Amino acid sequence: MARSVPLTPLGISALSLLVEEPMHPYEMYQLLMARHEDRLVKVRPGTLYHAVGRLEERGLVETAGTDREGNRPERTTYRITPAGREALTARLQDMLAEPINEYPTFPLAVAEAYNLPAAVVLDLLDRRLELLQEQLQFLETGEAAVRQKDVERKYWIDLQYQQAMLKTEMGWIRGLQDQLRSGEIPW
Repeated sequence: MARSVPLTPLGISALSLLVEEPMHPYEMYQLLMARHEDRLVKVRPGTLYHAVGRLEERGLVETAGTDREGNRPERTTYRITPAGREALTARLQDMLAEPINEYPTFPLAVAEAYNLPAAVVLDLLDRRLELLQEQLQFLETGEAAVRQKDVERKYWIDLQYQQAMLKTEMGWIRGLQDQLRSGEIPW
């Protein structure tokens, strides 16, 4: 399935927003932040403008118009092109179907943790669990909010995926801590 056009995560987010309706990059940024999409993709206004510019150079978006409010700078509104929709569709299909190793840092830290004393590892894992619990509560609050607003589930299934991944990691960490404390894993 290696047929997709390489798109950055931010490019994917921008194209996805433009499927909804034409908008200017700052509007995209505000919407991404309002939806808390920054938990999925690194979002900054400047990088979003550059990402949209690259999408335009590749013919994946095009100018839909420009406008100006008061003495603010002129704003260019973009819309997705048929090529953009095709690239987005192909890339999403590849991402959903093909697992890749994204090289997260935590597995490396676990693999090299034997370089630290067991007590330090246990303390650091306690700290990690606290932060993971905060993330989980944030996601659960977000899910409750979208359920209350009757937002269609297809728009927020990532919340449930992320909660499941956090719960799995937390369970694994607790199990490791139990094994370290009991001496089942000599340190």
